Amino acid sequence: MSTTKKILILTADAGFGHRAAANAVAAALRERYGDACDVAVVNPLEDRRAPALLRRAQDDYDRLVREMPDLYRIGYEASDGSLPVGIVEQALIAMLYGSLRDVLQQHQPDAIITTYPLYQAPLAAIFALSRDYIPVLTVVTDLATVHGLWFNDDVDKCLVPTATVLNKALESGLAADRLEITGLPVDPALNRPVDRAQLRAKLGLHNDRFVALMAGSKRVQKLEPVARALNHTGLPLELVLVAGGNDELRDRWEAETWHLPAQVHGFVDNMVELMQAADFIVCKAGGLIVSEALAAGLPILLVEAIPGQETGNAEYVTQGGAGVLAEDPLDALMTVFHWLDAQGSELAQCTAHARSLGRPQAAARVAELAWEAAQQGPQRREHRLTEQLALLRDLLSGRERGIDSAALDS
Repeated sequence: MSTTKKILILTADAGFGHRAAANAVAAALRERYGDACDVAVVNPLEDRRAPALLRRAQDDYDRLVREMPDLYRIGYEASDGSLPVGIVEQALIAMLYGSLRDVLQQHQPDAIITTYPLYQAPLAAIFALSRDYIPVLTVVTDLATVHGLWFNDDVDKCLVPTATVLNKALESGLAADRLEITGLPVDPALNRPVDRAQLRAKLGLHNDRFVALMAGSKRVQKLEPVARALNHTGLPLELVLVAGGNDELRDRWEAETWHLPAQVHGFVDNMVELMQAADFIVCKAGGLIVSEALAAGLPILLVEAIPGQETGNAEYVTQGGAGVLAEDPLDALMTVFHWLDAQGSELAQCTAHARSLGRPQAAARVAELAWEAAQQGPQRREHRLTEQLALLRDLLSGRERGIDSAALDS
């Protein structure tokens, strides 16, 4: 009989953070447990049973936060509350029951990790109707401003990145013994020591200049004017400009006349190395990029924060002394001048604060907890929602939702 444990990681592609956290935990599981652990990272919204509405929402996320940030903020805040969350959860059960049930049947996991908040309620419905329960761990991917959908009472563990989120989870009613501050999982390679001089030589960077890593994407609008401002300062800087998937930005940067040493990249697969080689990073206040930077001990110059969702991330960085929010290019320029003055003494202080906030071992801790949960494996037991079976069946019945009602009792 095989002793291999199967761990299923559920994620989504609304932004980069959910998928990156999932991949970081998967890497940690494979690194620590090898062939004894069969890890699968799955986006249920790609399943044929997932509603087109939710599939499109992943693509619409970038456009919405870029073009209509205030509308995004209003929608985010309006759906965050006990009554709205309950209504949304019922809708999610109706929409995702079939696709998630198919995913579970295909992978037969011993434990489940979710890095996206939409799956917990549908999973609870599946367990209640089948009376087969699989241990579930939720990994929250926002550092401070957290939607109520993350906090579901049916999971075994809710793993949070900060004390701020822990307190919000407690306020939502989650029991303390189900909560743990792990940090946000980032690539385990960020926790490995490096020789910066050798790494810079490998990357073609100077050792006698401060290296500013500028991390862009289609969702970062204010990075370009900051890069242009720094380019005309004469500071002892070297710029590493990563446009990510923003090909138009990469083309403009490649056409720019750079007065400072500069490297221009599109999408890169060595972001960990670039972070380890840099002295500070210029980016937006996304939970993933912030957590990666802190894990690498990088001071953060934040040029954008999505209203509602990323505001808390920015406050976490600035209140912790690990960076500055400067949405105006002049303010960003002043920050860099202050950081580099007196041989970079202020920058060194920010570096120390970043290291104190960073949790480079978060992925390893999540992997350890998931492995422990997988040892328990699926269990036949009554579920909290068992008392609501009639309601669940009514919610899920109806040919318009494409669900085989006979299968609900299997």
